[in-house]
Amino acid sequence: MTAPAAGGDTNKSRGIAYKDKSKPNDIRLSNINAAKAVSDAIRTSLGPRGMDKMIQAGNGEVTITNDGATILKQMNVLHPAAKMLVELSRAQDIEAGDGTTTVVIIAGALLNAAEKLLGRGIHPTAISESFQRAAARAVEILTSISTPVELNNREQLIRSASTSLNSKVVSQQSSLLAPLAVDAVLKIVEPGREGAVNLSDIKVIKQLGGTVEDTELIEGLVFTQRAANVNGPKRVEKAKIGFIQFCISPPKTDMDHNVLISDYAAMDRVLKEERAYILNIVKQIKKTGCNVLLVQKSILRDAVSDLALHFLDKIKVLVVKDIEREDVEFVCKSLGCRPIASLDHFTAENLSNAELVEEVGISGNRMIKITGAQNAGKTITLLVRGSNKLVLEEAERSLHDALCVVRCLVRKRALIAGGGSPEIELALRLAALADQMEGVDSICLRAYANALEIVPFTLAENAGLNPIQTVTELRNRHAKGETSAGINVRKGAISDILEEHVVQPLLVSVSALTFATETVRSILKIDDIVNTMN
Repeated sequence: MTAPAAGGDTNKSRGIAYKDKSKPNDIRLSNINAAKAVSDAIRTSLGPRGMDKMIQAGNGEVTITNDGATILKQMNVLHPAAKMLVELSRAQDIEAGDGTTTVVIIAGALLNAAEKLLGRGIHPTAISESFQRAAARAVEILTSISTPVELNNREQLIRSASTSLNSKVVSQQSSLLAPLAVDAVLKIVEPGREGAVNLSDIKVIKQLGGTVEDTELIEGLVFTQRAANVNGPKRVEKAKIGFIQFCISPPKTDMDHNVLISDYAAMDRVLKEERAYILNIVKQIKKTGCNVLLVQKSILRDAVSDLALHFLDKIKVLVVKDIEREDVEFVCKSLGCRPIASLDHFTAENLSNAELVEEVGISGNRMIKITGAQNAGKTITLLVRGSNKLVLEEAERSLHDALCVVRCLVRKRALIAGGGSPEIELALRLAALADQMEGVDSICLRAYANALEIVPFTLAENAGLNPIQTVTELRNRHAKGETSAGINVRKGAISDILEEHVVQPLLVSVSALTFATETVRSILKIDDIVNTMN
Protein backbone atom coordinates (compact mmCIF):
# COMPACT_ATOMS: atom_id res chain seq x y z
CA MET A 1 0.00 0.00 0.00
CA THR A 2 2.90 2.37 0.75
CA ALA A 3 4.69 2.00 -2.61
CA PRO A 4 2.30 4.12 -4.72
CA ALA A 5 2.32 6.87 -2.11
CA ALA A 6 6.12 6.96 -2.16
CA GLY A 7 6.01 7.19 -5.96
CA GLY A 8 3.57 10.06 -5.73
CA ASP A 9 5.83 11.83 -3.26
CA THR A 10 8.75 11.41 -5.62
CA ASN A 11 6.80 13.00 -8.47
CA LYS A 12 5.77 15.80 -6.15
CA SER A 13 9.35 16.50 -5.07
CA ARG A 14 10.50 16.25 -8.69
CA GLY A 15 7.97 18.93 -9.64
CA ILE A 16 9.26 21.21 -6.86
CA ALA A 17 12.89 20.67 -7.88
CA TYR A 18 12.22 21.91 -11.43
CA LYS A 19 10.42 24.99 -10.22
CA ASP A 20 13.51 26.94 -9.24
CA LYS A 21 12.16 30.35 -8.22
CA SER A 22 15.45 31.79 -7.02
CA LYS A 23 17.38 31.62 -10.32
CA PRO A 24 15.36 34.20 -12.33
CA ASN A 25 15.44 36.48 -9.30
CA ASP A 26 19.22 36.15 -8.94
CA ILE A 27 19.75 36.81 -12.67
CA ARG A 28 17.50 39.87 -12.48
CA LEU A 29 19.33 41.27 -9.46
CA SER A 30 22.72 40.54 -11.07
CA ASN A 31 21.64 42.46 -14.21
CA ILE A 32 20.28 45.36 -12.16
CA ASN A 33 23.47 45.62 -10.07
CA ALA A 34 25.73 45.51 -13.14
CA ALA A 35 23.73 48.27 -14.86
CA LYS A 36 23.66 50.35 -11.66
CA ALA A 37 27.46 50.07 -11.40
CA VAL A 38 27.80 51.65 -14.87
CA SER A 39 25.35 54.40 -13.91
CA ASP A 40 27.26 55.15 -10.68
CA ALA A 41 30.57 55.27 -12.57
CA ILE A 42 29.53 58.30 -14.66
CA ARG A 43 27.21 59.96 -12.13
CA THR A 44 29.91 62.35 -10.92
CA SER A 45 30.31 63.87 -14.38
CA LEU A 46 26.77 65.35 -14.59
CA GLY A 47 26.25 69.10 -14.78
CA PRO A 48 28.44 72.22 -15.03
CA ARG A 49 30.33 71.30 -11.83
CA GLY A 50 30.66 67.63 -12.78
CA MET A 51 34.08 65.99 -12.69
CA ASP A 52 36.03 64.93 -15.79
CA LYS A 53 37.29 61.43 -16.48
CA MET A 54 40.76 60.60 -17.75
CA ILE A 55 40.60 57.51 -19.95
CA GLN A 56 43.76 55.67 -20.93
CA ALA A 57 43.43 53.40 -23.94
CA GLY A 58 45.41 50.18 -24.48
CA ASN A 59 47.81 51.95 -26.86
CA GLY A 60 48.60 54.58 -24.20
CA GLU A 61 46.39 57.33 -25.68
CA VAL A 62 44.80 59.55 -23.07
CA THR A 63 41.34 61.17 -23.36
CA ILE A 64 39.98 63.75 -20.91
CA THR A 65 36.21 64.19 -21.11
CA ASN A 66 32.96 64.39 -19.16
CA ASP A 67 30.76 63.39 -22.09
CA GLY A 68 28.76 60.34 -21.01
CA ALA A 69 28.70 58.69 -24.45
CA THR A 70 32.49 59.06 -24.88
CA ILE A 71 33.26 57.68 -21.39
CA LEU A 72 31.01 54.64 -21.86
CA LYS A 73 32.23 54.00 -25.41
CA GLN A 74 35.82 53.76 -24.17
CA MET A 75 35.01 51.74 -21.04
CA ASN A 76 35.67 48.01 -21.28
CA VAL A 77 32.26 46.70 -20.16
CA LEU A 78 31.88 42.90 -20.00
CA HIS A 79 28.50 42.24 -18.38
CA PRO A 80 25.72 41.95 -21.03
CA ALA A 81 23.24 44.04 -18.97
CA ALA A 82 25.85 46.76 -18.42
CA LYS A 83 26.44 46.80 -22.19
CA MET A 84 22.77 47.71 -22.59
CA LEU A 85 23.46 50.98 -20.75
CA VAL A 86 26.40 51.70 -23.07
CA GLU A 87 24.05 51.15 -26.03
CA LEU A 88 21.48 53.37 -24.31
CA SER A 89 23.89 56.32 -24.13
CA ARG A 90 24.85 55.74 -27.78
CA ALA A 91 21.17 55.76 -28.81
CA GLN A 92 20.67 59.06 -26.95
CA ASP A 93 23.78 60.48 -28.65
CA ILE A 94 22.39 59.60 -32.09
CA GLU A 95 18.85 60.81 -31.39
CA ALA A 96 19.51 64.01 -29.42
CA GLY A 97 23.31 64.38 -29.19
CA ASP A 98 23.08 65.69 -25.63
CA GLY A 99 21.87 64.24 -22.31
CA THR A 100 24.01 61.10 -22.66
CA THR A 101 24.99 61.19 -18.97
CA THR A 102 21.45 62.05 -17.81
CA VAL A 103 19.87 59.12 -19.62
CA VAL A 104 22.19 56.59 -17.94
CA ILE A 105 21.66 58.15 -14.48
CA ILE A 106 17.85 58.04 -14.91
CA ALA A 107 18.08 54.38 -16.01
CA GLY A 108 20.20 53.59 -12.92
CA ALA A 109 17.67 55.28 -10.61
CA LEU A 110 14.72 53.46 -12.24
CA LEU A 111 16.55 50.14 -11.82
CA ASN A 112 17.14 50.96 -8.17
CA ALA A 113 13.40 51.66 -7.77
CA ALA A 114 12.54 48.44 -9.62
CA GLU A 115 14.84 46.45 -7.32
CA LYS A 116 12.94 47.72 -4.26
CA LEU A 117 9.59 46.93 -5.89
CA LEU A 118 10.78 43.39 -6.71
CA GLY A 119 11.78 43.03 -3.06
CA ARG A 120 8.18 43.83 -2.13
CA GLY A 121 7.05 40.86 -4.22
CA ILE A 122 5.62 42.81 -7.19
CA HIS A 123 5.84 40.92 -10.48
CA PRO A 124 8.42 42.32 -12.99
CA THR A 125 5.82 42.49 -15.79
CA ALA A 126 3.54 44.63 -13.60
CA ILE A 127 6.46 46.97 -12.81
CA SER A 128 7.44 47.10 -16.49
CA GLU A 129 3.95 48.04 -17.69
CA SER A 130 3.49 50.64 -14.94
CA PHE A 131 6.81 52.24 -15.89
CA GLN A 132 5.71 52.40 -19.53
CA ARG A 133 2.49 54.18 -18.61
CA ALA A 134 4.43 56.53 -16.30
CA ALA A 135 6.87 57.41 -19.13
CA ALA A 136 4.00 58.17 -21.54
CA ARG A 137 2.40 60.43 -18.91
CA ALA A 138 5.78 62.10 -18.21
CA VAL A 139 6.21 62.97 -21.91
CA GLU A 140 2.75 64.60 -21.92
CA ILE A 141 3.64 66.65 -18.81
CA LEU A 142 6.98 67.75 -20.32
CA THR A 143 5.26 68.86 -23.52
CA SER A 144 2.72 70.86 -21.52
CA ILE A 145 5.40 72.78 -19.56
CA SER A 146 7.60 73.49 -22.63
CA THR A 147 7.79 76.90 -24.33
CA PRO A 148 7.76 77.14 -28.15
CA VAL A 149 10.80 78.58 -29.92
CA GLU A 150 11.13 80.32 -33.28
CA LEU A 151 14.08 79.59 -35.57
CA ASN A 152 14.56 83.31 -36.24
CA ASN A 153 15.06 83.91 -32.50
CA ARG A 154 18.85 83.49 -32.57
CA GLU A 155 19.30 84.54 -28.93
CA GLN A 156 17.12 81.69 -27.66
CA LEU A 157 18.98 79.14 -29.77
CA ILE A 158 22.34 80.43 -28.50
CA ARG A 159 21.20 80.13 -24.86
CA SER A 160 20.25 76.52 -25.44
CA ALA A 161 23.62 75.71 -27.07
CA SER A 162 25.41 77.55 -24.19
CA THR A 163 23.65 75.36 -21.59
CA SER A 164 24.99 72.27 -23.37
CA LEU A 165 28.53 73.72 -23.52
CA ASN A 166 28.56 74.91 -19.88
CA SER A 167 28.97 71.36 -18.58
CA LYS A 168 31.98 70.66 -20.86
CA VAL A 169 35.71 71.12 -20.40
CA VAL A 170 35.57 74.10 -22.80
CA SER A 171 32.80 75.86 -20.81
CA GLN A 172 34.93 79.05 -20.61
CA GLN A 173 34.53 79.49 -24.39
CA SER A 174 30.78 78.75 -24.50
CA SER A 175 29.96 82.39 -25.36
CA LEU A 176 32.08 82.03 -28.53
CA LEU A 177 31.29 78.44 -29.55
CA ALA A 178 27.49 78.60 -29.04
CA PRO A 179 26.87 81.30 -31.74
CA LEU A 180 29.14 79.34 -34.13
CA ALA A 181 27.08 76.18 -33.58
CA VAL A 182 23.79 78.05 -34.09
CA ASP A 183 24.99 79.80 -37.27
CA ALA A 184 26.38 76.54 -38.68
CA VAL A 185 23.08 74.65 -38.26
CA LEU A 186 20.93 77.54 -39.53
CA LYS A 187 23.11 77.80 -42.66
CA ILE A 188 22.39 74.17 -43.64
CA VAL A 189 18.63 74.21 -42.90
CA GLU A 190 16.58 73.99 -46.09
CA PRO A 191 13.29 75.94 -45.86
CA GLY A 192 10.36 73.53 -45.71
CA ARG A 193 12.59 70.56 -44.87
CA GLU A 194 13.66 71.45 -41.33
CA GLY A 195 13.10 67.89 -40.06
CA ALA A 196 15.69 66.52 -42.48
CA VAL A 197 18.59 68.65 -41.18
CA ASN A 198 21.74 66.55 -41.49
CA LEU A 199 24.86 67.30 -39.42
CA SER A 200 27.06 65.54 -42.00
CA ASP A 201 26.63 68.77 -44.03
CA ILE A 202 28.77 70.50 -41.37
CA LYS A 203 32.41 69.49 -41.74
CA VAL A 204 34.32 69.87 -38.49
CA ILE A 205 38.06 70.13 -39.13
CA LYS A 206 40.54 69.96 -36.25
CA GLN A 207 43.70 72.04 -36.50
CA LEU A 208 46.40 71.93 -33.84
CA GLY A 209 47.77 75.35 -32.91
CA GLY A 210 46.22 78.54 -31.56
CA THR A 211 43.51 78.38 -28.89
CA VAL A 212 39.82 77.39 -28.82
CA GLU A 213 38.98 81.12 -29.24
CA ASP A 214 40.46 80.96 -32.77
CA THR A 215 37.76 78.48 -33.88
CA GLU A 216 36.01 79.89 -36.96
CA LEU A 217 33.16 79.23 -39.35
CA ILE A 218 34.13 79.09 -43.02
CA GLU A 219 31.54 79.43 -45.78
CA GLY A 220 33.26 77.20 -48.26
CA LEU A 221 35.56 74.23 -48.32
CA VAL A 222 38.83 73.64 -46.47
CA PHE A 223 41.37 70.88 -47.16
CA THR A 224 43.91 70.25 -44.42
CA GLN A 225 46.62 69.24 -46.93
CA ARG A 226 48.75 71.75 -48.80
CA ALA A 227 48.86 72.08 -52.60
CA ALA A 228 50.74 69.19 -54.23
CA ASN A 229 52.43 71.51 -56.75
CA VAL A 230 56.09 72.41 -56.46
CA ASN A 231 56.19 75.47 -58.73
CA GLY A 232 52.51 75.74 -59.63
CA PRO A 233 50.07 78.47 -58.59
CA LYS A 234 49.09 78.84 -54.92
CA ARG A 235 46.18 81.20 -55.55
CA VAL A 236 43.61 80.92 -58.36
CA GLU A 237 40.81 83.41 -58.95
CA LYS A 238 37.77 82.50 -61.10
CA ALA A 239 38.69 78.86 -60.59
CA LYS A 240 37.40 76.02 -62.75
CA ILE A 241 37.51 72.97 -60.52
CA GLY A 242 37.66 69.36 -61.68
CA PHE A 243 37.24 66.54 -59.13
CA ILE A 244 38.73 63.30 -60.49
CA GLN A 245 38.66 59.74 -59.20
CA PHE A 246 41.22 58.36 -61.67
CA CYS A 247 45.01 58.47 -61.31
CA ILE A 248 47.42 60.63 -63.31
CA SER A 249 50.26 58.13 -63.05
CA PRO A 250 51.47 55.20 -65.19
CA PRO A 251 49.27 52.09 -64.85
CA LYS A 252 50.65 49.15 -62.89
CA THR A 253 50.47 45.43 -63.65
CA ASP A 254 48.25 43.08 -61.63
CA MET A 255 49.47 41.91 -58.23
CA ASP A 256 50.79 38.58 -59.54
CA HIS A 257 52.58 39.89 -62.63
CA ASN A 258 55.93 41.57 -63.20
CA VAL A 259 57.48 43.22 -66.23
CA LEU A 260 61.12 42.26 -66.78
CA ILE A 261 63.25 44.77 -68.68
CA SER A 262 66.60 43.47 -69.91
CA ASP A 263 68.08 46.33 -71.97
CA TYR A 264 68.22 50.12 -72.06
CA ALA A 265 66.21 50.41 -75.28
CA ALA A 266 63.25 48.67 -73.63
CA MET A 267 63.65 50.91 -70.58
CA ASP A 268 63.55 54.00 -72.81
CA ARG A 269 60.45 52.70 -74.55
CA VAL A 270 58.69 52.19 -71.20
CA LEU A 271 59.58 55.71 -70.01
CA LYS A 272 58.50 57.16 -73.38
CA GLU A 273 55.13 55.37 -73.12
CA GLU A 274 54.67 56.60 -69.56
CA ARG A 275 55.43 60.16 -70.64
CA ALA A 276 53.03 59.93 -73.61
CA TYR A 277 50.29 58.41 -71.39
CA ILE A 278 50.56 61.18 -68.78
CA LEU A 279 50.89 63.92 -71.43
CA ASN A 280 47.66 62.75 -73.06
CA ILE A 281 45.77 63.08 -69.71
CA VAL A 282 47.31 66.51 -69.02
CA LYS A 283 46.41 67.77 -72.52
CA GLN A 284 42.78 66.71 -71.98
CA ILE A 285 42.78 68.61 -68.63
CA LYS A 286 44.20 71.73 -70.31
CA LYS A 287 41.65 71.53 -73.17
CA THR A 288 38.70 71.86 -70.71
CA GLY A 289 40.20 75.03 -69.19
CA CYS A 290 40.48 73.41 -65.74
CA ASN A 291 42.86 75.28 -63.40
CA VAL A 292 42.20 73.55 -60.05
CA LEU A 293 42.35 69.76 -59.83
CA LEU A 294 41.08 67.76 -56.84
CA VAL A 295 42.29 64.14 -56.84
CA GLN A 296 40.77 61.34 -54.76
CA LYS A 297 43.18 59.24 -52.71
CA SER A 298 44.34 56.06 -54.42
CA ILE A 299 45.28 52.85 -52.59
CA LEU A 300 47.11 50.84 -55.26
CA ARG A 301 49.34 53.52 -56.80
CA ASP A 302 50.22 57.21 -56.64
CA ALA A 303 47.22 59.37 -57.46
CA VAL A 304 49.51 61.89 -59.18
CA SER A 305 53.08 61.01 -60.22
CA ASP A 306 55.99 63.47 -60.04
CA LEU A 307 56.08 63.68 -63.84
CA ALA A 308 52.36 64.52 -63.92
CA LEU A 309 52.90 67.26 -61.30
CA HIS A 310 55.72 68.68 -63.45
CA PHE A 311 53.38 68.91 -66.49
CA LEU A 312 50.49 70.30 -64.40
CA ASP A 313 52.83 72.98 -62.98
CA LYS A 314 53.63 74.02 -66.54
CA ILE A 315 49.97 74.48 -67.49
CA LYS A 316 49.39 76.41 -64.22
CA VAL A 317 46.99 73.98 -62.51
CA LEU A 318 46.68 73.95 -58.70
CA VAL A 319 46.55 70.31 -57.53
CA VAL A 320 45.03 69.02 -54.26
CA LYS A 321 45.57 65.28 -53.90
CA ASP A 322 44.69 62.54 -51.38
CA ILE A 323 41.06 63.55 -50.78
CA GLU A 324 39.57 60.79 -48.62
CA ARG A 325 36.79 58.57 -49.99
CA GLU A 326 34.39 59.51 -47.13
CA ASP A 327 34.79 63.23 -47.98
CA VAL A 328 33.71 62.78 -51.63
CA GLU A 329 29.99 63.37 -50.98
CA PHE A 330 30.65 66.50 -48.90
CA VAL A 331 33.07 67.95 -51.49
CA CYS A 332 30.59 67.31 -54.33
CA LYS A 333 27.72 68.93 -52.41
CA SER A 334 29.86 71.94 -51.41
CA LEU A 335 31.07 72.61 -54.96
CA GLY A 336 27.94 71.49 -56.81
CA CYS A 337 29.96 69.09 -58.94
CA ARG A 338 30.10 65.39 -59.78
CA PRO A 339 33.22 63.24 -59.36
CA ILE A 340 34.77 62.33 -62.71
CA ALA A 341 35.66 58.64 -62.85
CA SER A 342 37.38 58.43 -66.23
CA LEU A 343 39.24 60.67 -68.70
CA ASP A 344 36.44 60.38 -71.30
CA HIS A 345 34.05 62.20 -68.95
CA PHE A 346 36.53 65.00 -68.17
CA THR A 347 34.71 67.74 -70.07
CA ALA A 348 34.10 71.45 -69.45
CA GLU A 349 30.46 70.91 -68.39
CA ASN A 350 31.54 68.56 -65.59
CA LEU A 351 33.71 71.25 -63.96
CA SER A 352 32.47 73.56 -61.21
CA ASN A 353 33.32 77.23 -60.69
CA ALA A 354 34.51 79.12 -57.61
CA GLU A 355 35.51 82.71 -56.94
CA LEU A 356 38.78 81.88 -55.18
CA VAL A 357 41.00 78.91 -54.41
CA GLU A 358 44.08 79.66 -52.34
CA GLU A 359 46.65 78.11 -50.05
CA VAL A 360 46.57 79.84 -46.67
CA GLY A 361 48.83 79.52 -43.64
CA ILE A 362 47.17 78.87 -40.28
CA SER A 363 49.52 78.73 -37.25
CA GLY A 364 52.39 77.14 -39.17
CA ASN A 365 50.20 74.81 -41.24
CA ARG A 366 49.30 75.27 -44.89
CA MET A 367 45.70 74.61 -45.98
CA ILE A 368 43.64 74.93 -49.15
CA LYS A 369 40.57 77.17 -48.91
CA ILE A 370 37.84 77.29 -51.58
CA THR A 371 35.29 80.11 -51.33
CA GLY A 372 32.50 81.51 -53.51
CA ALA A 373 31.53 78.26 -55.23
CA GLN A 374 28.69 78.56 -57.74
CA ASN A 375 25.68 76.19 -57.40
CA ALA A 376 27.01 75.28 -53.96
CA GLY A 377 24.85 73.06 -51.77
CA LYS A 378 23.94 73.95 -48.19
CA THR A 379 27.18 72.93 -46.47
CA ILE A 380 29.58 74.69 -44.11
CA THR A 381 32.99 74.09 -42.55
CA LEU A 382 33.91 74.57 -38.87
CA LEU A 383 37.62 74.94 -38.24
CA VAL A 384 38.28 73.98 -34.61
CA ARG A 385 41.56 75.09 -33.05
CA GLY A 386 43.26 74.01 -29.83
CA SER A 387 46.63 74.34 -28.12
CA ASN A 388 47.05 70.59 -27.58
CA LYS A 389 45.50 67.35 -28.78
CA LEU A 390 43.39 66.72 -25.64
CA VAL A 391 41.81 70.18 -25.68
CA LEU A 392 41.25 69.97 -29.44
CA GLU A 393 39.43 66.63 -29.26
CA GLU A 394 37.28 67.73 -26.32
CA ALA A 395 36.43 71.01 -28.13
CA GLU A 396 35.30 68.97 -31.15
CA ARG A 397 33.12 66.68 -28.95
CA SER A 398 31.60 69.70 -27.16
CA LEU A 399 30.85 71.42 -30.46
CA HIS A 400 29.20 68.24 -31.73
CA ASP A 401 26.89 68.27 -28.68
CA ALA A 402 26.07 71.96 -29.22
CA LEU A 403 25.31 71.33 -32.91
CA CYS A 404 23.03 68.43 -31.92
CA VAL A 405 21.17 70.63 -29.43
CA VAL A 406 20.47 73.23 -32.15
CA ARG A 407 19.42 70.41 -34.51
CA CYS A 408 16.96 69.17 -31.84
CA LEU A 409 15.42 72.65 -31.68
CA VAL A 410 15.10 72.78 -35.45
CA ARG A 411 13.34 69.39 -35.44
CA LYS A 412 11.12 69.97 -32.40
CA ARG A 413 10.76 73.67 -31.69
CA ALA A 414 10.23 73.65 -27.95
CA LEU A 415 12.41 74.48 -24.95
CA ILE A 416 12.19 73.50 -21.30
CA ALA A 417 14.10 74.75 -18.26
CA GLY A 418 17.31 73.02 -17.18
CA GLY A 419 18.88 72.70 -13.73
CA GLY A 420 16.79 69.71 -12.63
CA SER A 421 13.59 71.76 -12.88
CA PRO A 422 11.57 69.50 -15.26
CA GLU A 423 12.49 66.35 -13.31
CA ILE A 424 11.18 67.77 -10.00
CA GLU A 425 8.01 69.00 -11.72
CA LEU A 426 7.50 65.51 -13.20
CA ALA A 427 8.12 63.86 -9.81
CA LEU A 428 5.50 66.05 -8.13
CA ARG A 429 2.85 65.65 -10.84
CA LEU A 430 3.34 61.88 -11.15
CA ALA A 431 3.20 61.51 -7.34
CA ALA A 432 -0.09 63.46 -7.35
CA LEU A 433 -1.37 61.12 -10.06
CA ALA A 434 -0.27 58.08 -8.00
CA ASP A 435 -2.40 59.32 -5.07
CA GLN A 436 -5.51 59.09 -7.27
CA MET A 437 -4.75 55.48 -8.26
CA GLU A 438 -4.95 52.25 -6.33
CA GLY A 439 -3.03 49.01 -5.95
CA VAL A 440 0.24 48.03 -7.65
CA ASP A 441 -0.03 50.80 -10.29
CA SER A 442 -0.03 53.46 -7.60
CA ILE A 443 3.05 51.98 -5.86
CA CYS A 444 5.00 51.65 -9.14
CA LEU A 445 4.09 55.15 -10.32
CA ARG A 446 5.22 56.68 -7.01
CA ALA A 447 8.52 54.75 -7.25
CA TYR A 448 9.00 56.06 -10.84
CA ALA A 449 8.28 59.63 -9.68
CA ASN A 450 10.78 59.40 -6.80
CA ALA A 451 13.45 57.93 -9.12
CA LEU A 452 13.37 61.06 -11.33
CA GLU A 453 14.62 63.16 -8.40
CA ILE A 454 18.06 61.60 -8.98
CA VAL A 455 18.86 64.33 -11.57
CA PRO A 456 18.53 67.41 -9.26
CA PHE A 457 20.00 65.32 -6.41
CA THR A 458 23.13 64.53 -8.46
CA LEU A 459 23.40 68.12 -9.77
CA ALA A 460 23.37 69.43 -6.19
CA GLU A 461 25.81 66.75 -5.02
CA ASN A 462 28.30 67.51 -7.83
CA ALA A 463 28.07 71.24 -7.13
CA GLY A 464 29.05 70.69 -3.50
CA LEU A 465 25.63 71.62 -2.12
CA ASN A 466 23.66 69.64 0.46
CA PRO A 467 21.62 67.39 -1.89
CA ILE A 468 18.80 66.49 0.53
CA GLN A 469 18.26 70.09 1.65
CA THR A 470 18.44 71.39 -1.96
CA VAL A 471 16.00 68.83 -3.40
CA THR A 472 13.57 69.38 -0.49
CA GLU A 473 13.59 73.14 -1.03
CA LEU A 474 13.23 72.66 -4.80
CA ARG A 475 10.26 70.35 -4.25
CA ASN A 476 8.72 72.95 -1.95
CA ARG A 477 9.14 75.76 -4.52
CA HIS A 478 7.54 73.63 -7.25
CA ALA A 479 4.66 72.71 -4.94
CA LYS A 480 3.98 76.47 -4.61
CA GLY A 481 3.63 76.65 -8.40
CA GLU A 482 7.13 77.87 -9.43
CA THR A 483 7.44 75.44 -12.36
CA SER A 484 10.73 76.92 -13.63
CA ALA A 485 12.58 76.88 -10.29
CA GLY A 486 15.83 74.93 -10.60
CA ILE A 487 19.31 74.54 -9.15
CA ASN A 488 21.55 77.45 -10.06
CA VAL A 489 24.92 75.72 -9.80
CA ARG A 490 26.95 78.92 -10.21
CA LYS A 491 25.26 80.74 -7.32
CA GLY A 492 24.81 77.57 -5.28
CA ALA A 493 21.14 78.35 -4.72
CA ILE A 494 17.68 77.73 -6.15
CA SER A 495 16.44 80.37 -8.58
CA ASP A 496 14.20 80.82 -11.62
CA ILE A 497 16.22 78.92 -14.21
CA LEU A 498 14.46 80.47 -17.23
CA GLU A 499 15.57 83.94 -16.05
CA GLU A 500 19.14 82.61 -15.81
CA HIS A 501 18.76 81.40 -19.45
CA VAL A 502 19.54 77.77 -18.55
CA VAL A 503 17.38 76.01 -21.13
CA GLN A 504 17.48 72.74 -23.04
CA PRO A 505 15.53 71.30 -25.99
CA LEU A 506 12.36 69.36 -25.19
CA LEU A 507 13.57 66.54 -27.48
CA VAL A 508 16.61 65.87 -25.24
CA SER A 509 14.51 65.29 -22.12
CA VAL A 510 11.77 63.36 -23.93
CA SER A 511 14.19 60.96 -25.61
CA ALA A 512 16.17 60.53 -22.35
CA LEU A 513 13.04 59.50 -20.44
CA THR A 514 11.72 57.27 -23.22
CA PHE A 515 15.02 55.48 -23.87
CA ALA A 516 15.82 55.03 -20.15
CA THR A 517 12.37 53.52 -19.48
CA GLU A 518 12.64 51.18 -22.50
CA THR A 519 16.04 49.92 -21.36
CA VAL A 520 14.85 49.35 -17.76
CA ARG A 521 11.82 47.44 -19.06
CA SER A 522 14.11 45.24 -21.19
CA ILE A 523 16.35 44.48 -18.20
CA LEU A 524 13.35 43.64 -15.98
CA LYS A 525 11.95 41.20 -18.55
CA ILE A 526 15.19 39.12 -18.60
CA ASP A 527 15.01 36.11 -16.26
CA ASP A 528 17.90 34.02 -17.60
CA ILE A 529 21.21 34.43 -19.43
CA VAL A 530 21.90 31.63 -21.92
CA ASN A 531 25.56 31.40 -22.82
CA THR A 532 26.25 30.05 -26.32
CA MET A 533 29.97 30.85 -26.42
CA ASN A 534 32.19 27.82 -27.01
